[in-house]
Amino acid sequence: MRADASSGGDDLDLAEQRSEQTGTTMTEYSTLAVHRHDAVGEVRFTRPELHNRFDELLFGELGPAFAELEGDDGVNAVVLTSTGKHFSAGGDTERMLQINADLRLLLKDVDTGRRLFRQFADFTKPIVSAVHGHVFGVATSLVLTTDRIVSTPGVRFSDPHVQLGLVAGDGGAVMWPSHLGLARAKRHLLWGEWLLAEDAWKLGMVSDLVETPEEVGPLAFELARQVAALPPVAVQLTKRTLNKALASRIDQCFDTGFYLEAITTQSEDLREAVAALSEKRPGVWQGR
Repeated sequence: MRADASSGGDDLDLAEQRSEQTGTTMTEYSTLAVHRHDAVGEVRFTRPELHNRFDELLFGELGPAFAELEGDDGVNAVVLTSTGKHFSAGGDTERMLQINADLRLLLKDVDTGRRLFRQFADFTKPIVSAVHGHVFGVATSLVLTTDRIVSTPGVRFSDPHVQLGLVAGDGGAVMWPSHLGLARAKRHLLWGEWLLAEDAWKLGMVSDLVETPEEVGPLAFELARQVAALPPVAVQLTKRTLNKALASRIDQCFDTGFYLEAITTQSEDLREAVAALSEKRPGVWQGR
């Protein structure tokens, strides 16, 4: 499905992003909401005031939310949605400074991040991502593990790790080449260039493109209902078969990338990058 609009969802609020008005609320969380709509589960980021950033709280809740849906035999598919201007701003710069100063926090976050990415990559049920607004960093990596991505023109898919003095190790080095090939992935991971949804659709990274942000959620739920209505064992085992190649790539480079990123979190360049971002100026890099 192709569209010509280019709004990118800047003015969508929480109510406008709610594509399904009914459903059973499951466990309550502080950073996200989990609902069940018959055989379709929904995980929705609910902190637009923080641009749905991946901080310690969200990292701590996202894994249990997906584990809950994984263990619910009545759920055959999941939709990942969000609220506000951005789908997610990615990593939390405040947390980056905290782990820069505390090795124990770094080790904790490395273990949490590694488990979460593998949980997404190994999730047995189909996941449809409804990306109505810009998505950055670790959030992009997780979205790219999902099975179908619905978006709209003007939305940016981005992994700005290098611009923050970090290795793109929390999944980007696995997922971008898997979707785009190595040469194209280097444009986005080494140079930090974003990719517009309409271009990602042409390249096959975004599976479905609609004209407006308001249409993203409804289509994502419709696609989830379609796959949820199919024989679940056949669907889930087919997904496992298709993801065998992804599992091989994870085994090849994921842990290495994550630990190399951990090294860069301890650098002076990270602190300078966060300061430069806050002060809206170019960074001055020391290479250490």
